[in-house]
Amino acid sequence: SRTHNSSRIPRAPVHPRPLSRPPQLHIIMYYTDVETAAIPARPKRTTFYFTYAGVAVAVVCGLVCLGNMGATLETGILPSSGTQSMFRQPASNFGSMRTAGSSPSMGASGALKDNVMKVPKRTKFHCNWVAGERALKGHAKADGSKYRIGVIGGGPSGAAAAEVFAKDKELETFIFERKMDNVKPCGGAIPLCMVDEFDLPEEIIDRKVRKMKMISPSNRVVDIGQTLKPNEYIGMTRREVLDGFMRNRSVDLGAIPINGLVTQIDVPKGATDPYIVHYQDYGDKSAGAGVAKTMEFDVLIGADGANSRLAKAIDAGEYNYAIAFQERIAIDEEKMKYYEDLAEMYVGDDVSPDFYAWVFPKYDHVGVGTGTVVNRPDIPKYQKAIRERAKERLEGGKIIKVEAHPIPEHPRPRRVNNRAALVGDAAGYVTKCSGEGIYFAAKSGRMAAEAIVKLMEGGTRLPTQQEIEDTYIADYDKKYQATYVVLDLLQKVFYSSNAAREAFVEMCESEYVQKVTFDSYLYKTVQGGNPLDDIKLLFNTVGSIFRAQATTPRDREFSNPVESLKRL
Repeated sequence: SRTHNSSRIPRAPVHPRPLSRPPQLHIIMYYTDVETAAIPARPKRTTFYFTYAGVAVAVVCGLVCLGNMGATLETGILPSSGTQSMFRQPASNFGSMRTAGSSPSMGASGALKDNVMKVPKRTKFHCNWVAGERALKGHAKADGSKYRIGVIGGGPSGAAAAEVFAKDKELETFIFERKMDNVKPCGGAIPLCMVDEFDLPEEIIDRKVRKMKMISPSNRVVDIGQTLKPNEYIGMTRREVLDGFMRNRSVDLGAIPINGLVTQIDVPKGATDPYIVHYQDYGDKSAGAGVAKTMEFDVLIGADGANSRLAKAIDAGEYNYAIAFQERIAIDEEKMKYYEDLAEMYVGDDVSPDFYAWVFPKYDHVGVGTGTVVNRPDIPKYQKAIRERAKERLEGGKIIKVEAHPIPEHPRPRRVNNRAALVGDAAGYVTKCSGEGIYFAAKSGRMAAEAIVKLMEGGTRLPTQQEIEDTYIADYDKKYQATYVVLDLLQKVFYSSNAAREAFVEMCESEYVQKVTFDSYLYKTVQGGNPLDDIKLLFNTVGSIFRAQATTPRDREFSNPVESLKRL
């Protein structure tokens, strides 16, 4: 077991839970105190299609141009139980935690002391778990020990899953995160329904966007947002703040955080074998590169992003991906007032041949970025172009951080294998056209954990692969698969040429389009439209595309035959 000189670290008073067994090993963890202000819940709504803040308007086209297509997809697209949809066994034993090369040191009792030390940091939501004391319990089988759940990844999907598991005190839940103050490149927009549904305090929302400017390839500007009610907004967050808050809350509920990088996962060879997770433990900052350790789990949740280790371990299959690139730019106070409650979205082949570019306001700076799937090597050129197009308001600004990250373009062929399930970006839950992923990450993490907790029946049994597919996968696909298909079609239609992009922006002038779009995005449900307005919009859109074809310059040609075939 490990020892630690407790005199070197100040500790807050704790009141450990009485235990029937003595501690055997200790993992040292500290984390920030977090205030979790409750927000009154909005009445639950039915989910159907929806979009992301940045490309809100695109959804409407799918709704009005494709009519009842989504309803047909929702009922007819799910394959048989023999395959996993959207492209689309047995128990285990708990082991011990040990350093690489050493023998297991967990005693027969396998009990763990529930001591958690909290050390306040300078900022309320800065999450930086380092060494502390909490012993590890065994797991619950015939000997009375508990089943062990491992959540790999501490973003919204992992934190949402860990929170659900932690509420079941018959399970032992661990959450891995390699960098507790990780800053993920992300626009950071979240829908209003997520604030309510996940009880997010308003303090973690940097800006409440109520207005957007859509800028076409010819720099035609359309203002949208006039249909929003006074209490409606798109929340703009910084991922280090949002992720840290959600992780801390799962830990407050009982999840055990491990500051470590998962490097390898050994899948079970037999029906009762555990998953063995190899990782570098960074909990002891004096260890530099970390200490190599292993740990055994009965169920694993892969919430570790586009480059998921768990996805590779379970042979989940490859997917195409975009590169999202963003610069955080500090601008003067006067210019920040312009972005107080406003975001900008730019389209054109100069800023992206198949996506859009954005300027999103944050607490004391703006996030300026773009993304592409088809021509990833030229992402620096596209980023330079968005800075040029927004230069009037960025002039004199200072780049304070540069970020880039892969974003999945479609769900993985396999999202469950045995007792391991993928959620969030690891599963490929990012929508085409809009690039929205935060809500779907948190929602998939929660849905997967809720299904598995129910299947485990109070920690008395392990779920099978078929059971997880029939609950988590089937429920998620029924709820959201039509959305992914429709937005994929919309991206092909409206991001395929500058003429289509011009028509897309022109369409945004319609109040009808704006209302249906924002309702779809903010509440993840589509309000009933007027059939006559739908038909009128369809003809107007077709007319706009024909006009733009005659007046808009053709897209620039590029060649990327080799790199474009790369997959994750």
